[in-house]
Amino acid sequence: MDPLVGMLVGRQREQEALSSFVGAAGGRSLVLKGESGVGKSALLQHIADLAAGEDHQVVRAAGVEAESDFAFAGLHQFLHPLLPHVERLDAGRRTVFDVVFGRNEGPAPSVMALAIAVLDLLALASSQKPLLLVLDDGHWFDAASAEVCGFAGRRLTGSSVKLVVGLRSDLPSRFDTAALPVLDVTALSEEDSEALLDLHHPGLDARIRPVVLAEAQGNPLALLELPPFLGSRSATGPGELPRGHGVPLPRRLEYLYGTRIGALSAPVRAELLRGALDGVGSGKAAHTTRGTRYRMADADEAAACGLLDIDRSSGDFVFRHPLVRSTVVQTATPNERREAHAALARMYRDDLERRATHLAASAVDPSEQVAAELEAAARSTTRRGGALAAIAWLTRAAELSESREERSRRLADAAFIAGQAALPDQARRLARTDLIQDGRDGPASVVASAYEALYRDGEVRSSRQQVVAALEALRDEPGPGAGEVEVRLVNLLMVTCQYAADAVAWQQARDLVGTLGERVPVLSLIYRDAWSDVVRHGAGVRRRLDRAFAGRALLDPWDVVRLSVAAYHLDVLGPHRPYLQRSVDREVETGATAAAMTMLHLIMLDQTASGAWEEAERTGVRGLDLAVERDHALFAYHSRAYLAQLAAMRGQVERARELQTAVDAWARPRGVGFLTQIADAVGTMAALSEGDYEAAYLYAIGITAPGSFEPCAHQASRTLLDLVEAALHTGRAEQARRHALAAQEAGLPAVSPRLALITYGALAMTAEDEQDATAQYERAESLADNAGFPFELARIRLARGIRLRHAQGPKAARQALTRAAEAFERLGAIPWANRARAELRVSGMSTRPSSAAGLTWQEHRIAGLAASGLTNKEIGERVHLSPRTVSSHLYRVFPKLGITTRAALRDALGNAPEGSDARGAADGA
Repeated sequence: MDPLVGMLVGRQREQEALSSFVGAAGGRSLVLKGESGVGKSALLQHIADLAAGEDHQVVRAAGVEAESDFAFAGLHQFLHPLLPHVERLDAGRRTVFDVVFGRNEGPAPSVMALAIAVLDLLALASSQKPLLLVLDDGHWFDAASAEVCGFAGRRLTGSSVKLVVGLRSDLPSRFDTAALPVLDVTALSEEDSEALLDLHHPGLDARIRPVVLAEAQGNPLALLELPPFLGSRSATGPGELPRGHGVPLPRRLEYLYGTRIGALSAPVRAELLRGALDGVGSGKAAHTTRGTRYRMADADEAAACGLLDIDRSSGDFVFRHPLVRSTVVQTATPNERREAHAALARMYRDDLERRATHLAASAVDPSEQVAAELEAAARSTTRRGGALAAIAWLTRAAELSESREERSRRLADAAFIAGQAALPDQARRLARTDLIQDGRDGPASVVASAYEALYRDGEVRSSRQQVVAALEALRDEPGPGAGEVEVRLVNLLMVTCQYAADAVAWQQARDLVGTLGERVPVLSLIYRDAWSDVVRHGAGVRRRLDRAFAGRALLDPWDVVRLSVAAYHLDVLGPHRPYLQRSVDREVETGATAAAMTMLHLIMLDQTASGAWEEAERTGVRGLDLAVERDHALFAYHSRAYLAQLAAMRGQVERARELQTAVDAWARPRGVGFLTQIADAVGTMAALSEGDYEAAYLYAIGITAPGSFEPCAHQASRTLLDLVEAALHTGRAEQARRHALAAQEAGLPAVSPRLALITYGALAMTAEDEQDATAQYERAESLADNAGFPFELARIRLARGIRLRHAQGPKAARQALTRAAEAFERLGAIPWANRARAELRVSGMSTRPSSAAGLTWQEHRIAGLAASGLTNKEIGERVHLSPRTVSSHLYRVFPKLGITTRAALRDALGNAPEGSDARGAADGA
């Protein structure tokens, strides 16, 4: 039987396009797309031969259906031949690959982080000779690998790397949205079809030849495979030969292969089935599927009838075409498939997740041992972002559980993860499976339904009441296996109380949790103290939080997110933002989508705090779009609230108030106090930006009264500076001073770095004598290098400048006012910058904006780091960009600053204190 991939017949258009592709200067990408059997593999072999002839290094990979659920399985194939180059990468990039290849444990990197690392690796690998990456059957690539390849494929310009991907047009693929150039591979012309048929089947029966041409419709695979099949039935006469009658050609070819498979002996069919279920490759690229794979043996009978070929590199049997592999599985009986899966499970004893896949498909009767292995695999994949696979394994584990209690527990686990993956309907179905069995609404059902009501509709009150009732019942009659679901109920209680932001609800929660004693884990107690009221319970939580984060690699995604929420309340989120950024893409695609929405909120909050406002805007919009898409109204209005805060800080008052009104109208009737407080804080900031200090004061005292901090109101301490500033500008100096002293007496400087900064700033603004004011301002300035809160610091410096101008004269005020003005300009806080410039004019100083004012925040951040002496590589590690991207930013910065050398950056950015300010803000970002 002739090989399917060999000399091309026809295809002049495609051959010219591929020749131009290989010969073109620089890197680029191309997708070959067509129906099954149309000749994509032949064209991929052709381009590989062309590239090899042009002294390219060729790396091949092939998607495998059996591996499409294994994260990074496809990328392993591409990168395996390039591994020797990994050691030449910097430590950060090597760490990324160590995690992907399982050398080290840790969170899976984000698509962007991994793709940047891949681009760097490809640049190294192609430094000596050009590189061609050839991917066949890309539609079977796992989601993570396809995303990375698509991201990298769009960024090959200027490199010596080319990527070509083969896709079936009748199957969806992650590459469909990768925006890579496409070359459609269509059927052969009638003339070329006849030429191919004559080449491979000379002397074909004249009665059969027109039937083959009509049935094949220009499909090369059909032209090669139909003649033997039709020839074997020629005795019936051409009029009785099978016709398509609207059945797609691939389905007819599967029927053809099915007849050959059915004629094989039982042992050979079993051998082919084991190979098919384990993803043995097909065609010439089969040897590129790296790692352990079932090796088919004693299958010469299948090779003789055209179902298998022999891989020339390894000598192993491989499937002649992917359609053969899929037909082998489809024609097997359920019992045959179970036996094959059982054999493969025994083969993969040391590969937890592969073994779980085959165990889940092979088991029939309940088995606690199998169920436990599936549960272990689910836990493993959850921590790596595979929540969807975990749900399937836990559901199957529940079906195989031997006891009612274990079955209920595993269904509860599956329901909980489904809820966190933004699959509320599936979560509800899983949770209510037990209800169908015994007629009672169990705690797992409460968790699922309460999360759904909270996330989708913002039902804070009813959700909290459900959880309290379930916890009380579980406390009084715990029952077997109650521990984990009890912890979930406790954590859900904390979530509902945080959104309620109600002191009575929090006290009830504290009392109830207290009755559970040591059954409440350490993490839950951190959530309780950090989320409820940092003024009263925040002391010492930072140390507990650091200890908890030390074990992050062993935590589920939702617990990492909850700890990150605690870090936000304590204003120490910055060090954890890189992890969130690495994880969020993974969780959106295959994991805990609800957790990913909160990750986006947290990333935006830290970007806002550290001064990266353009990035914060993009992150906020992304979070809003995701929440709307998943119909999670609570998260959607949460995103709108943070976008409103950012708009108010920037002086975009109309937009801020529009969003504020929408948030308040939705949240207040539902009792979502967390969001109504943010809405009031938006009103305060918008009024401050406009200079309407009376309105700002009225909004601020709606959050908390002067001289006190409303219990369990998270915005009470966060708006400290706002209330003080509004009070001072409206002649309420006594209230302002009382509020600043209350912050000091409450010990806020010891709770968080931001609260320390604004407490000292408020004390300085309200000080009754200049000596005290100077001391407090100096305390605030001493925190500036490490605080990473440039907006608050600039406001404190503006107030300092105004006070100095009144107390010591214009000259004394200029430095503080200049630093405030330039910081506001860098941030894009236009009304505040105008106010500072106006004060500078009063002080007798020119108000011409500095040359640095034209830079974006990202450009100023990178320029500040470069001015401090850091290399592009060091800058990239700090701001999570590749050295090449850092270089591109600096390339745009130089003409904006009117300079031509790196040495001139420091002077162009301003004097040393201002440069230090830029660097401190950058480090905080």
